[in-house]
Amino acid sequence: MSADGIYNVLFLCTGNSARSILGETLINHLGKGRFRGYSAGSNPKGQVHPLTVQTLQKAGILTDGLRSKPWDEFATAYAPKMDFVFTVCNNAAGEACPVWRGQPMTAHWGIEDPAGVEGPDFKKEAAFEDALKFLRNRIAAFMSLPLASIDRIALSSKLRGIGAMEGTAGSSKGAA
Repeated sequence: MSADGIYNVLFLCTGNSARSILGETLINHLGKGRFRGYSAGSNPKGQVHPLTVQTLQKAGILTDGLRSKPWDEFATAYAPKMDFVFTVCNNAAGEACPVWRGQPMTAHWGIEDPAGVEGPDFKKEAAFEDALKFLRNRIAAFMSLPLASIDRIALSSKLRGIGAMEGTAGSSKGAA
């Protein structure tokens, strides 16, 4: 936890244009001052996907200042110390991540890539809405954990369990 009593949470993906951005904005929106969200990618696209912005705005979530950025930004001595790091795509989960200051808790919360959905616009929009819904459910479950009083081993187990919730990338449940 940071000196101001807020948990810093980093969401990682490869492109940092959709899922990790959704995670960042959702935890900032839902966190009620207890959580501060960030996002980054191992190979950022350089821009936030337009349907990410559209989906967030439709849900009433602020999108000001969003940008696609490399995860190296959060591996420097000047970056905020992360308490939690969640990968939201299978590619980022399998990559060699930077060493994060402070040994944050990590977990994989794979979500199907809505940016990879092809077809008519309604199908693409539905994929982004599904990704938002699945991440919202995981973040709500995460925020309900007794973070200040749970031991590290039990917390790690709970975080992995949240990652196995509906919408897991590669599962038949909730696949977009």
